[in-house]
Amino acid sequence: MNSNQPIIQLKNIQKSYVMGEGERSFTTQVLQGVSLDIRQGEFVAIVGQSGSGKSTLMHILGFLDTATTGTYTFDNRDVTNYDEDELADIRSRKVGFVFQAFNLLPRTTALDNVRLPLIYQGVGLGEQKKRAEEALIRVGLETRMEHKPNELSGGQQQRVAVARALIANPLLILADEPTGNLDSKSADEIIALFKNLNAEGRTIVLVTHSNEVAQIAKRIVTIKDGKILSDHINESWKS
Repeated sequence: MNSNQPIIQLKNIQKSYVMGEGERSFTTQVLQGVSLDIRQGEFVAIVGQSGSGKSTLMHILGFLDTATTGTYTFDNRDVTNYDEDELADIRSRKVGFVFQAFNLLPRTTALDNVRLPLIYQGVGLGEQKKRAEEALIRVGLETRMEHKPNELSGGQQQRVAVARALIANPLLILADEPTGNLDSKSADEIIALFKNLNAEGRTIVLVTHSNEVAQIAKRIVTIKDGKILSDHINESWKS
């Protein structure tokens, strides 16, 4: 695609939920006219406190939820009215997720956790293992491939999650509070890993409540009460 063309274009995204039932029902507006462009290779932090709408925005970006109104263009395609099967397909092929809680299968080795997205894509077993090994080597876990999550530190578990996010070579990596469950040393290692991935050209959107964590990104978008409060280049950012 044209490098000058954003891979993500949100225009006037609104999201509301109906709470309760019958006469006691009411509508809660979570996102109120969010417009946002993200270009290939950007490292963007979306920061906001609990209830700001940042998690809902992340779910829409990652095709885990849909907007009530507004338009979403992803990779030059208007995906606003995609059905659930179409959303699931684009989610599995073009988005890699890294969550605070790691979301690893507890009785499964690091290698098998990483190759999971390729199973859903119907990739052959040999290719699954080859690419999973390459991804684990990329995140520095070449000696931990056969270990299960309870045999790994928190930082190592998050590295497995990052390897899993990379396995399908996605256009976008979405990281939701990726250092939230880590000690400071492990958090610094994960931050360094994200910076290296971005330096390689990966597009990363990090969602956090912490202004300190947001400083690892080159661009910081602050959201409050469902609206973008500010959107600026991080002048203190270092690659």
